[in-house]
Amino acid sequence: MSSDCICAPATAPGGAISIVRISGAGCHDIIDSVVDFRHGNAASASGFSVKFGVVPELDEVLVSIFKAPHSYTGEDMAEISCHASPFIVSGILERLCAAGCRLARAGEFTQRAFVAGKMDLSQAEAVADLIASDSAASHKLAFSQLRGAYSKKLRELRSQIVELSALLELELDFSEEEVEFADRSRLKSMVQETLLEIQKLAESFKLGNAFKKGIPVAIVGAVNSGKSTLLNALLDEDRAIVSDIPGTTRDTVEEVLTLDGVKYRFIDTAGLRETADTVEQMGIERSLNQIEQASVVIVLLDATAPLEALTPVIEGVKARLRPDTRVIWVRSKSDLLPGTKTGYYVPKTLVSGTNGNKIGAFCSQLGIPEAIELSALTGQGLDKLKEAISKPDSDSLAADAVLVTNQRHYDALRRAAEDLKRVRSGLESALPTDLIAEELRSGVSALGEIFGEILPDDILGTVFSRFCVGK
Repeated sequence: MSSDCICAPATAPGGAISIVRISGAGCHDIIDSVVDFRHGNAASASGFSVKFGVVPELDEVLVSIFKAPHSYTGEDMAEISCHASPFIVSGILERLCAAGCRLARAGEFTQRAFVAGKMDLSQAEAVADLIASDSAASHKLAFSQLRGAYSKKLRELRSQIVELSALLELELDFSEEEVEFADRSRLKSMVQETLLEIQKLAESFKLGNAFKKGIPVAIVGAVNSGKSTLLNALLDEDRAIVSDIPGTTRDTVEEVLTLDGVKYRFIDTAGLRETADTVEQMGIERSLNQIEQASVVIVLLDATAPLEALTPVIEGVKARLRPDTRVIWVRSKSDLLPGTKTGYYVPKTLVSGTNGNKIGAFCSQLGIPEAIELSALTGQGLDKLKEAISKPDSDSLAADAVLVTNQRHYDALRRAAEDLKRVRSGLESALPTDLIAEELRSGVSALGEIFGEILPDDILGTVFSRFCVGK
């Protein structure tokens, strides 16, 4: 990569202060030609220093000076802090370019940091994720990746494959002597252990990606079971239309809410029922699709409805659930049950002897493990529901697990896993050593792509094109 001098604004428009970043060979001489310092100059500064100066007839500035290799990019670098006027920022950039700089491409500062060995590629990608983080969970994952915890785990796995590969390569060097350096049973055991670790990491992508983008939560149930009322109660605002008319919600309504530092995408869906209305039926089909796609499904079971009317809803939801989907069963409209202050009438079909109001009997009769008693109207049970939604995810983060959040990394892990499966199969079928070694080399290459040790230039360009200019 060229070490010519680049410049760009490093802060978004707005606020009181803007920063213009400069990096590359001769950048301190360029700074001296643009800024008049009160004492000394940038070129003669040592280590890290901050100097007050003036850009003639434009602004008073503070210039942070960094000497290579002790900078973000590993090159000579400087940052000019000025007032946040677009006119001032534009004027400083014009003068820098006139003095020998060029405007930086998107992500070029971080790309130079990667090339200089200041960070590996997965850490560089974490910079973009850190900037884009909008919840405590996404920030924690990005920051952990930036600090190198993720890279450390990947390097450990890669070193295990390299060790396996080295043993086989050694055998190839002595193939004429028919020497076997690697015990095949031990080799198979090592391959299996490494494969399981890689598969575990790859499987974490679903959760990691959900933390990053927002965990999808579908609110489903029969018509008039209180879905829209619940969404409004969770958001503490009237976002969804609430009506006694069945079939009011005909399409999904999505809103974002953060619970315990984790971002959730709550999706209010059309009520589940048999209908001849074409438009409503389209909404119901979308509801069923949301059940299949969501990580968490909240199923509302109307406490005022006859039990036989709830069974088709339960069966319909169960038919669409994935094995790894988390389900939260909720008995809604609990404020309308007998014995509550409202005193509304409840159909006798709900009441079964003295256990009619008890949640345990309710669940037992419907064949569900447990349910939360909820009144979205009064707020009863709302805190318990929020805890049921967020606690498992908060616990996952608290465990400091290494989670994959990047699609590129996930694809590379899957390729590495497929390579190791072929190695395992080759060992079991006594495949020639050179063919097994080739599959191991492919696995090493796949993992190396993640942190940039082995990476085509076109992929490198794609990675940094996602960055903002100035970063």
